[in-house]
Amino acid sequence: MVVITHRGNFKNTEKLLNGAKKLDYKKILDLYGQEGVRALASATPVDTGLTANSWSYTISATKSSYVISWTNSNVNNGVPIAILLQYGYGTRNGGYVQGRDYINPALQPIFDKIADAAWREVTKL
Repeated sequence: MVVITHRGNFKNTEKLLNGAKKLDYKKILDLYGQEGVRALASATPVDTGLTANSWSYTISATKSSYVISWTNSNVNNGVPIAILLQYGYGTRNGGYVQGRDYINPALQPIFDKIADAAWREVTKL
């Protein structure tokens, strides 16, 4: 014979989960989306400034997650210029222009801030 007994309740767990449901994650991500656009614009190599000024972001939500995406609308002949600057490209006369990793270093502090803010929100419930 097996007997299981328990004392207490799930009041604290329910409070935590209900509080997490009420958080406005989109509002929080919106702040970091704007900050990411500023960071990318300032880190983008500048020739004409068109690529640096073409950054934007979107936030999408599913039932279980949020996704923030940064995009650059400067496209020439179907080729995204921001990607050419990041990874490099071949020239018409057989040369090669070395890419410069500017996207990852610009966004890493934003990713860290998002993780810290999310953790603070969850732990203060």
